[in-house]
Amino acid sequence: MYFPDIPFVLGSKSPRRQALLSELGIEFELRSADADESFPKDLSGREVPVFLADMKAAHIPIKDEECLITADTVVEVDNSILNKPGDEEEAFSMLSRLSGRSHWVHTGVCLRQMEKKKLFVESTRVFFRELSEEEIYYYIQNYQPFDKAGAYGIQEWIGHTAVERIEGCYLNVVGFPLPRLVRELKVFFSEN
Repeated sequence: MYFPDIPFVLGSKSPRRQALLSELGIEFELRSADADESFPKDLSGREVPVFLADMKAAHIPIKDEECLITADTVVEVDNSILNKPGDEEEAFSMLSRLSGRSHWVHTGVCLRQMEKKKLFVESTRVFFRELSEEEIYYYIQNYQPFDKAGAYGIQEWIGHTAVERIEGCYLNVVGFPLPRLVRELKVFFSEN
């Protein structure tokens, strides 16, 4: 077996993260906790998702031998964090800010066993072409991106039509940097 034969727990409600982790051949149980997702305002864009992944992990109980994986993704533009939009107006505002420029997508991950924890962050730069108001409204009305940081999913219509290029890991923008996760899990299990 590629990974140790131990019980894995994914602390996420995200269907994208669930699908991606399944593609690694890891069997896991789902658990989640409703944790407050606020964060200290002095954190950098790269620190915020690590803080949130760590906080989620602290709120999910695990048993001996279980390995808990939690993650959080944020979009950063102009040194400010774009979380999930609350409504159509907020989604339009976010996508208008991203139009015609680049932004960063940061995913923080926490790996935790009873006495051991590992935190890491992966960052990808995404370049959007200029979007018209009609395109933004079309995307919002047809794809309802209210559960996505920055109000978009790169794997959806907007990713196929508006993303000119990326620098870094594509899967990180989807919500789970699998190549990095595999490397970090190997190191995590090789340490005593």
